[in-house]
Amino acid sequence: MMAKKPPKPAPRRIFQERLKITALPLYFEGFLLVKRPEYQEFKHYWTELRGTTLFFYTDKKSTIYIDKLDIIDLTCLTDQNSTEKNCAKFTLVLPKEEVQLKTENTESVEEWRGFILTVTELSVPQHVSLLPGQVIRLHEVLEREKKRRTETEQLPSTSVEKEKETVEDHVDLLNPMPACFYTVSRKEATEMLEEKPSWGNMILRPGSDSRNYSITIRQETEIKHYKVTSIGKNYTIELEKPVTLPNLFSVIDYFVKETRGNLRPFIYSTDDKVGQKPKREERRERLKKNPHNA
Repeated sequence: MMAKKPPKPAPRRIFQERLKITALPLYFEGFLLVKRPEYQEFKHYWTELRGTTLFFYTDKKSTIYIDKLDIIDLTCLTDQNSTEKNCAKFTLVLPKEEVQLKTENTESVEEWRGFILTVTELSVPQHVSLLPGQVIRLHEVLEREKKRRTETEQLPSTSVEKEKETVEDHVDLLNPMPACFYTVSRKEATEMLEEKPSWGNMILRPGSDSRNYSITIRQETEIKHYKVTSIGKNYTIELEKPVTLPNLFSVIDYFVKETRGNLRPFIYSTDDKVGQKPKREERRERLKKNPHNA
């Protein structure tokens, strides 16, 4: 019998959940095809421009972002010719990387270019083709961004503290983790997957040495564990042929893609009040008292 799918969050709840991750103001949003240097191909993301940061979500209803990109140091935005019909492509040139972006239609590219240039250059660009109402929105966003930066410069410590206070237990602002990361032991991860199969079948957890990580998966009735070793800035999945990836989000994405979606990140349903997740600190304490090897 197929497991019941978790309830889909309502739009208002999605907005509120995302506010728990960051207090940055939302200026623009929509679907984008994104290709960063470490990506082998374009990835389809629901994207939010908050402040001078792009937050990428797997879909429009996800409450936890899978990746983000700080564009405050944008060097330039360049247009690229696209051979695809009804598709526009442009590149964000940053000091450490170049990120290619594609829109699903030629109309939205002008909006994306307009909003990105407005918040990074702190001026409304003159060379974008927008309707009068859209230009008015850019001016409104410009004033909001100027005000935000002024307040941030005046009260940097207060701003940071406020940001930290709004983050969910399992999300670290300075080192964001995938939504399926929980500070639990091997035994606890197994129990979680067995008790709530509808919430997903893959958990990322700390390794026994506190420096590395482990992936626990459940396929049908079989439980497996995989070591993920931190090497420099990269992460290596210990397989017969080791796979090295740039971040933990890519590690989760690898398992999902390799199993063609059969593996799904284990994410707590906010609508289910049974078996609420314990606080991060409590799990960390239990992990210290009863560590398990991957």
